[in-house]
Amino acid sequence: MRVGWAGRSDVVAALRSLRGRELNYEPAEVGPDGWVFDVHRRVLGHEAAGPPEDGGLWSRAREVVEEYGFTPPEVVRGHYARGSALLGRDVLLEARLPGLRFLMGVRITAVRDDADDARTTWGWSYETLRGHLERGRVDYELVKHHGSGEVEFVARGYSQLHPRAPWWMRFGWRWVGRSTQLRFYRRAGEQLVRHSEVVEVPSGGGRRRGVVVLDPVS
Repeated sequence: MRVGWAGRSDVVAALRSLRGRELNYEPAEVGPDGWVFDVHRRVLGHEAAGPPEDGGLWSRAREVVEEYGFTPPEVVRGHYARGSALLGRDVLLEARLPGLRFLMGVRITAVRDDADDARTTWGWSYETLRGHLERGRVDYELVKHHGSGEVEFVARGYSQLHPRAPWWMRFGWRWVGRSTQLRFYRRAGEQLVRHSEVVEVPSGGGRRRGVVVLDPVS
């Protein structure tokens, strides 16, 4: 984890350093003591009943979710390498707390893509890597409810501040950490509603919404 201001060269170096880095927790450690469990839902809108429409709201929102374009940049900005496969992708999170910035790594460890008579669900999950301020996993899912036509964004996860975090970080987390987490989920839903209205295809490396695609990163 790096604390403080970071330029592009710092971000590229930090992103490269994530390769081969292991998760900073074991799923067997997760339990009711010391862990926070979240489920946040946001209705994005409605389509006609049935499976997702070509070019409809669900399809447009999927493009934004796939590129991690729903992050509120005043809270978290994501950096990853252009052309990297979604499953197994390393993402460098630039998280912001009052007066501080943190560079922390996560890896996309699961992708979900399934449908039945009732709904179509697509999404992915990331887990925290060694050096991250927190430990845990977040699942992002985009759901189309066939009966009502409702399109819903669901973020669920579990997390805890890393037990080895320094005392000043534990103190600060009690004051602003949890509130920042909740703000992130609320703002992510708002961003996805806004960005799903029109999806733009980036023409090169650079900033777009809440994500920075780095090209090249070798």
